Amino acid sequence: MARKFFGTDGVRGTANKYPMTAEMGLKIGAAAGCYFRNDGSNGHRVVIGKDTRLSGYMFESALTAGLTSTGMNVLLLGPIPTPAVAMLTTSMRADLGIMISASHNPAVDNGIKFFGPDGFKLSDEAEAEIERLLEGDLVPAQASNIGRAKRIDDGRFRYAERLKGTFPHGMRLDGIKVVIDCANGAGYKVAPEVLWELGATVIPVGTHPDGFNINEGCGSTAPRTAAETIVTHGADVGICLDGDADRVMILDEHGNVADGDQIMGLFANRWAQADRLNKGTLVATVMSNLGLERFLNDKGLSLERADVGDRYVVEAMRAGGFNLGGEQSGHIVMTDFATTGDGLLAGLQFLAAMIETGKPASELIRVFETVPQMLKNVRYSDGADPLGQPPVKAAIAAAEASLVGKGRLLIRKSGTEPLIRVMAECEDDALLAQVVDGIVAQVEAVATVSA
Repeated sequence: MARKFFGTDGVRGTANKYPMTAEMGLKIGAAAGCYFRNDGSNGHRVVIGKDTRLSGYMFESALTAGLTSTGMNVLLLGPIPTPAVAMLTTSMRADLGIMISASHNPAVDNGIKFFGPDGFKLSDEAEAEIERLLEGDLVPAQASNIGRAKRIDDGRFRYAERLKGTFPHGMRLDGIKVVIDCANGAGYKVAPEVLWELGATVIPVGTHPDGFNINEGCGSTAPRTAAETIVTHGADVGICLDGDADRVMILDEHGNVADGDQIMGLFANRWAQADRLNKGTLVATVMSNLGLERFLNDKGLSLERADVGDRYVVEAMRAGGFNLGGEQSGHIVMTDFATTGDGLLAGLQFLAAMIETGKPASELIRVFETVPQMLKNVRYSDGADPLGQPPVKAAIAAAEASLVGKGRLLIRKSGTEPLIRVMAECEDDALLAQVVDGIVAQVEAVATVSA
């Protein structure tokens, strides 16, 4: 069954515009409640967290109404990172975890992500069944079986303690000056607290959310502010989170940025040396740079590629018994510690590497030479299919022919936004630009005609 509402990371869109309306939030909550409360008992629980978007209040209330109407008991965590929701779902023995967030998207967007009782994101099959229920007649619970809602005030402290438990025992961050950019998002309280409690000198950025400024000029998608702050304050390292704190970019003492590929390369090599990397394999996506694959192969390690989306990375990790994976965008998944990407956890592991090696961040953030890569996004109208149009097909075929033996091409639709992503890798810069720009121009032309 094709999924109508769910993308690669839950349901997402502009707040107060279908499908991200309060009415749909209520229905989604009721459908999820019907799916998980399938035995009619009143002992079922769901934990709900959110980021700092203004619309989070609306969706929190709507989901709570839908869930309790079907007999689910709701535990409200308030603003808290996505990985904290995953962790607390298992810790609190809940049947379901929900995170209200549009991750790195602007404040006008919002989304709903689901975690199962094991702390992992729901399978495509489970989401398809929730969609089936959503489009049918939802049967509410009897009045005597309506669920309860309770606010949990110490969720972030439980998460903080779990995070600190992943840091090497007895190690401290004394003498290390860290810029932590929380993107005015879900990690704005817990991230600086954890770093300070471990002994770091903390310089916070993006820690004053107002409901509208999440990801605005800060965070992992806009690290310039953090880079400037590092230079101004003479910091040793920067950690940039996104809006829901499940992805990270690391910056060195000069403000240079390392993406997820470099961090995964560093961790994979270190874990392999310590005999911690399961089956000598890192799981990444089709977007990860060819340079990462070459680096791993030179070390006698393997790279397994999954579809784009951290859920698909995790699925490949679980299927193959691997314990390290992630995305170029900064999702780093370490299943020894967590069930989903965790930006602060990855940041702590990087800080541990700095201490254990005695090397500055600048020597750790570039472990391999990247193959030149170009990525451009083209927005199109919902419902359109630019990739199915003959001019676009012809441009893609010509590009693939020109890259044979020289590089690779990847064209895909975003699973969270109406975007066509055009990515190519090639050591010939001129050919690289020609290939990407040619396809982008054709997609834009078709999208303009369709509009």
